[in-house]
Amino acid sequence: MLTLALQTLKARKGGFAGTFVALLLGAAVLCASGILLESGIRAGSSAERYAAADAIVTGRQDVTLTLKDLDGSTLKETQPLPERAPLNSSTADRIRQIDGVRTVIEDDGATVRLATAEGQPVPGRHGTAPEAHNWSGLGLGDFRLTTGHAPHTAGEVVLDSELAGRAGARPGDELRLMTTSAPRTYTVAGLVALKDGRAPRHSVLFLSDAGLRQLAPTAYAFGVLATPDTSPGRLADAIRSALDDDRLAVQTGEGRGRAEFLDVVVSGSNLVVLAAAVGGNVLLIAVFVLYATTSLSVRHRRREIALLRAIGTTPGQVRRMLAAEAAATGLVAGLLGCPLGLVLVYWLRGRFAGHGIVPPDFQLALSPLPFLGAVLATVLTALAAVLTAALRATRIRPTEALGEAAVEPSGLSRGRRITGGVLLALAAGVFVTGLAQHADFFTLVGLANSLVLLLVITTAVLGPMLARAAVRLLAPLLDRTGVTGYLAAANTRANVGRLAGAITPLVLAVSFASTVVFTQTTALRESSAQVRSGLVADHVLTAPNGVSPDLAAKVGELKQVESATGLVKSKVVAAGEMMGAQEAVSLGAQGVDPDALGATLDLHTDKGDLKELSPGTVALSTTAASWLGLGVGDTARLHLGDGTPFRGKVIAVYSRGFADVTMDHDLLLAHTTQKADASVLVRAAPSAHGLARALSQVAAAYPGTVVRDGLAVDDQLAEQRANAWVNYLVVGVIIAYTAITVVNSLAMTTAARRREFALLRLSGTARGQVTAMMRRESAVVVLAGVGLGTLLAVFPLILVALALGGAPWPAVPALGYLAIAGALAALATAGTMVPARLLLRIRPVEAIGVRE
Repeated sequence: MLTLALQTLKARKGGFAGTFVALLLGAAVLCASGILLESGIRAGSSAERYAAADAIVTGRQDVTLTLKDLDGSTLKETQPLPERAPLNSSTADRIRQIDGVRTVIEDDGATVRLATAEGQPVPGRHGTAPEAHNWSGLGLGDFRLTTGHAPHTAGEVVLDSELAGRAGARPGDELRLMTTSAPRTYTVAGLVALKDGRAPRHSVLFLSDAGLRQLAPTAYAFGVLATPDTSPGRLADAIRSALDDDRLAVQTGEGRGRAEFLDVVVSGSNLVVLAAAVGGNVLLIAVFVLYATTSLSVRHRRREIALLRAIGTTPGQVRRMLAAEAAATGLVAGLLGCPLGLVLVYWLRGRFAGHGIVPPDFQLALSPLPFLGAVLATVLTALAAVLTAALRATRIRPTEALGEAAVEPSGLSRGRRITGGVLLALAAGVFVTGLAQHADFFTLVGLANSLVLLLVITTAVLGPMLARAAVRLLAPLLDRTGVTGYLAAANTRANVGRLAGAITPLVLAVSFASTVVFTQTTALRESSAQVRSGLVADHVLTAPNGVSPDLAAKVGELKQVESATGLVKSKVVAAGEMMGAQEAVSLGAQGVDPDALGATLDLHTDKGDLKELSPGTVALSTTAASWLGLGVGDTARLHLGDGTPFRGKVIAVYSRGFADVTMDHDLLLAHTTQKADASVLVRAAPSAHGLARALSQVAAAYPGTVVRDGLAVDDQLAEQRANAWVNYLVVGVIIAYTAITVVNSLAMTTAARRREFALLRLSGTARGQVTAMMRRESAVVVLAGVGLGTLLAVFPLILVALALGGAPWPAVPALGYLAIAGALAALATAGTMVPARLLLRIRPVEAIGVRE
């Protein structure tokens, strides 16, 4: 069978081209997703400040929640923490008592904003804020003093050489540093650099221990140096055993880099989720489009299969032949697709960095696993598609084989009709349930996701039936367009199965793309409207890397100000529930001054009273309340951004705002790494004059701080827009993948009709008439595919709109819809007309004798 399969592949190269291209692209995307997944799991960077330590002890940068599954069983799920987990200084004394420990050095740090003596802000490398650390921790890393001397007094600072060059500073110059208070002036005492000459990944500066204490530092880690006879592994095991604290993590080797660079670890966790989503969607799409392409290929070979059955070939032998063909095609496509995947993943890495999803210097992890996985998945997908598509062709009796091959099979099998009916009933039930659950946000979102999948599967199962309905609707219109229209109508009526194979990929592309794109546009529309209507402050003070928390207090002292509050941003982790099953969720949190809340932000309270907000209470958005299953009076069990458990009474549920959770400003600020506000919101006093000028004068003391009339909507929605871009990327992959499949399917279908075209030409039909017939047939495919795909997208989008805005009207930009529908329509038309025109160049007497 393998020999026969290889001979068939050689003889039918054109027939396998469509399947091969679909498998090739699928392998490329799966390979890229696999590399991203592995990179996210192994995310890390070479240690710099901790490179000389044998072991590093930090707080655990994740929190583990115990959740309940649908069946009532419990499971554990881990969520990364975006803020540095706190450490207790007494832990260092416990570590010193452990055998094998030579020295313990505490690494303290604080995020600072740096400015020149003239007040010009100096950003850190890659635009991040520099970090200040204690000089006594220098021995933990690879830094060495290159110029000047160590900081001897609280007013001296040592910069890394790259940061000094950015600031234009040399020893003896003065610089200004800000953290939680007004900027202080420091004298540059010296410069440090990594021993290998590289610029440090993050800009860093060092202060004396006394100088750092003035900046309210946080204990980042405890660096441990081992005795000469103790290996790092033995040392780490001894520390874990002695401390026996699941809130602490002990890192050696590459783990030291992960302990040092928190942004890489957090972005790696996000990348795992992203890669799994992209790979899962592509694999799902691959199953559908390959089934459509393979079914078409098998249908074109009915005569060949019929002949094999008539001469005694068993169904098992035919299936083994088809499986061997698919395996060979999948193997070659997988091997050739992996290099394309490597090119794709580096392009994606650049786009992700541009949207802030990963750091600009994020390194990809390359190993054989993603490549092997992509090849294996490609082969298995090809096998599953061809064996499923071949079931009908191999089950017919030998005496019926030639008749079955000569005529297009009519109708659907009983099994497909029953399956399609059940799926259609399930889809209707999901939609009706969604309408009845319009107040439950995450139930609606889950139902919308399930609905689009159910509808697409139903379309694939009932494809010929839907194609027949489209023909009944459109064929009478074709009949009225003359002889060519009559021929096109006759062809579509007689070859419904062929038509269904061309329509199904179009439906898939239009419905998936429309649902994903217009879900994002609807979400962005609602969020933008909420930001604009929710901000009642007259002025906003912002800075690129945050503003000092004491700025809000100084602004509040101005006589022209009625109210002012710092707005701090972070995240919290909690156990959410969707469709009866719990999962760990990360929610955006904002901290505001309770006394200034109503005067600066209008969160539109639905239930409860926001005036009761205090350090022991919390307010939730309707989205968060739905996800967490909480209402006013309930107790919210959360983990703050640094992992600290928080229990607070829910005092209000609001429908408008900039975050899912609203907390007391000082409480949330204390559990962030930067200890800085994202902005300061200011409400003017009645009949106040000269407020803008007064605010500018106060802001001038804080380099980089600017005064605006309102919050920049794009800044507030930056994370949401980045998530939207990721979804657009998924849509782009889906459209590209299915579009090529559409072109392949239509090209294969058209190429198989060369004898039909030759017969028409020999019977007197002009070349232009055949071309006109094909244009009308392609119009049927486009109208049916785009129309049905659009209809399928309407139902899940209604549920999404209800979830986001309470009204069943999604945001569907006309240009966006025309771009999706128009691009796919143009590709479908090209897939029909280009092969048709090429076939019509062949002389009819030559084409009529060509074997199938």
